[in-house]
Formats: sequence, structure tokens, C-alpha cells
Amino acid sequence: MTMRKALEYGGMLAGVVLIAFGIGALVMSFNARSTVQDELSREHIVGSDDMSPSGIQPGIDEAGLDVSAPSCDVAGEEITTGGEARCFSQYLRIHALEGSGGLTYAQMGRFLAADDPENPAGTSDEAAALKDEEGNPVPNASRNTWVTATALSTALNQSYMAEQLSLFGIVVGIALILSGIGFLVLAIGGALRHSTGAERRGAKDAAVEHS
Repeated sequence: MTMRKALEYGGMLAGVVLIAFGIGALVMSFNARSTVQDELSREHIVGSDDMSPSGIQPGIDEAGLDVSAPSCDVAGEEITTGGEARCFSQYLRIHALEGSGGLTYAQMGRFLAADDPENPAGTSDEAAALKDEEGNPVPNASRNTWVTATALSTALNQSYMAEQLSLFGIVVGIALILSGIGFLVLAIGGALRHSTGAERRGAKDAAVEHS
């Protein structure tokens, strides 16, 4: 086998392999995207009425939060896509901040403070904590709410990330298929040109011999 033939067959093989990998990437990416959306739909998450830029702003102002309202809108909508899940998580964080007076998890104590039970900042000192009837420190509900909101937000953001990765996989799959087609075109085109050139040279040599 000549070097030219080896290169032609190698180009064809590379093209077929790239197309196969591209198709595989597309299938897996579409399946992943469908799985994310099916899992979100199964949870029956619906945005609250204030999950819009104009709807959330009064709550932000009332709580005195130093945050901006998200630009997306999922008020009254069922969450079925990664983008909607990401939007829902942004509003969920604002709800948690409203309940904590703008404090984050790290800024709140484990218990309510005995000297100021209404302050979400609380305290982590059991001696200074408010006690229940049995003498046990009263947990800081605002801090616990923040933990729950963070857990939900993380899960929703993972859905968004997974959907974005699946979209990236679709783009990569299309690129692989196009590259594979390009390899095949070049390899087959080169083979055809070589075959046509050889036929022409053979015909020319035959004509010279007969003349």
C-alpha cells in the first residue's frame, strides 16, 4: 500500500470515527438535558407571585436589603428548565435574606439570644441563648431557614449547570460531526482526484503508444 493510499484510508477512518463520536455526544447530551427537565418537572416547583423584578422589589425595600432584584421572571410559572431553576434560586436567596434581615448563614448564631430574641443574628453561646421550658437553648429559626434555602438553591443551580453542560455537549457533538464530514470529503476527494489523474495519464500514455 502506498503512502497516499494509507493517508486516504486514514482520513476516511478519522472522519467515520469523528462522526460516530459526534452522534454519541449528541445522544448523551439530549438524554442528559431531558433527564434534567424531567426531574425538575417531577418536583412540581412553582414560582411564587413575587418572583418577578417588580414583585420582589417591595420586599427588598421593606427589609432594607442591599441587593438587586433578578432580571428574570418565574412568577406563577412551573419550573421545568435549568434556566428557570437558576432564576428560582435567585429569588429564593432574596426570600432567605428577607427572613434573616440581610444576614447570611455565617453571620447568624445557632441560638436565639436571650437579651434580644427578635434579632436573627442570635448567638452561638449557649449561656447567652434563650432557653425553652426544659432549659434547652432555642434554635435560631432564621439560621435554619437559611440552611434549607441554601440546600434547595444548590440543587436548583446544579440543574442549571447540568443543562448548560448538556448544551455544551450538543455543540461539541455537532462540531465533531462537521469535522468528520470534512475529513471524509477531503479524503474521498483526494482519492477521486488521484484516480482521475491516473486514468488521464494512462489514456495519454496509450495515445502516445498508438501514435
